[in-house]
Amino acid sequence: MEQNFTKGLRDGMPICLGYLSVSFTFGLLGVGMGLSWWQATFISLTNVTSAGQFAGLTLMMEGGAFIEMVIAQFFINLRYLLMSISLTQKVDEKFRGIFRWVLAMGVTDEIFAVAMSQEKPVSRRYFAGLFLTPYIGWGTGTLLGALLGEIVPAGVAEVFGVAIYGMFLAIIIPKATESRPVLTVVLIAAVLSCVIYYVPFIRLSSGLSVTVCAVAAAAYGAWRFPVAAEDEAREQAKPAGEV
Repeated sequence: MEQNFTKGLRDGMPICLGYLSVSFTFGLLGVGMGLSWWQATFISLTNVTSAGQFAGLTLMMEGGAFIEMVIAQFFINLRYLLMSISLTQKVDEKFRGIFRWVLAMGVTDEIFAVAMSQEKPVSRRYFAGLFLTPYIGWGTGTLLGALLGEIVPAGVAEVFGVAIYGMFLAIIIPKATESRPVLTVVLIAAVLSCVIYYVPFIRLSSGLSVTVCAVAAAAYGAWRFPVAAEDEAREQAKPAGEV
């Protein structure tokens, strides 16, 4: 079980490094918009959602109403509901009760992708390790960005935000090259995302856009490439080397 936790820490390290850059930018922006260093860090430690935090910060600074904040955060973070439902089918039988409640905070795009890519069921110890390193990176990056906000040039800060996209590509590309169904679903989601972004009369928030693309692509994948539970169970029950 210790190895599961250690493996989670190790698998979460690349995510941690990616989160450092993005949260660093959030810390810079937060202090630049009037927050103190501890306020910006506290927001990151209690949220762990990049799009949600940036949108929430803008609403706070513009004096938005509470209902605006609730609606914005609901749609921006709606995709995590879908991810959590999917993840429940991947975890082992001991991952229940209070462990799900506490560790549910760790369901992010990148952590979800890594957890779902595991061949074996995800244990609570593995997921705790997988969440811990990115969480530390998210909080540490925000703290550093807030403390160094008056030193780092704005142009340099904007470059940091690109790192997370490279990290996410590094997660999905290996799986996409190994599996035609995965590649097809990824391409469909990418095309839909481009359509939503570039077509003038389509106006969706970033969070809702991700949700629409994910649901549509996943639905097509489930319809076009179904996996029978009985066949999967038989394959797992076969002795090693048997075809």
